[in-house]
Amino acid sequence: MTRTTTAPSRTTTPSTTSSGLRSLYLIRVAFSLIWVALVLATSASLVSTDEPTAIAAALLVVYPLWDAIATLLEQRLAGTGSLDRVGATNVVLGLAATAGMIAAAFATVATALLVFGVWALLSGAIQLVVAVRRRRTVGAQWPMVISGSLSVLAGASFAAMSASDTSGLSALVGYSAFGAFWFLVSVIALSVRDRRASR
Repeated sequence: MTRTTTAPSRTTTPSTTSSGLRSLYLIRVAFSLIWVALVLATSASLVSTDEPTAIAAALLVVYPLWDAIATLLEQRLAGTGSLDRVGATNVVLGLAATAGMIAAAFATVATALLVFGVWALLSGAIQLVVAVRRRRTVGAQWPMVISGSLSVLAGASFAAMSASDTSGLSALVGYSAFGAFWFLVSVIALSVRDRRASR
């Protein structure tokens, strides 16, 4: 559900930045929906005490890895400069979560929920920081403020759920689905903002 970028460079216009963000957000919507469908089809029945299957492990590893890659892609699509501390922190966090998921693949679903929860909480907090910073330069950041807030809450919930024997990977489906929803809302909000600015 998370996403971060730096503020646009001086040579990048708000419309260029907005167009790049919309493109990436649509890609992220597609990724999240495909991920949700694969989890529901292959791994929704796994609970905390189970060991992740090979498919479940792959799905868990690819999610934070994609988030780190998407941060770098957003950098290019938005036409910004090099990553600042916030963007770099998010990339490092995503890679760390990927490593944690690889370790969880050899443990239990509970471990995966804990790693996912901590990652979702921290990346959601970063998303909030970025959204607040970009309100003046890009605008239409309220969906990302809501999404970041929900990510923080969901992350804390997943971490707590990892202690329950009945919690499972199905809990992550809602997280990814809501992430897709808010990215789609962001696309609409940015489009509306651009149309108003062009008038």
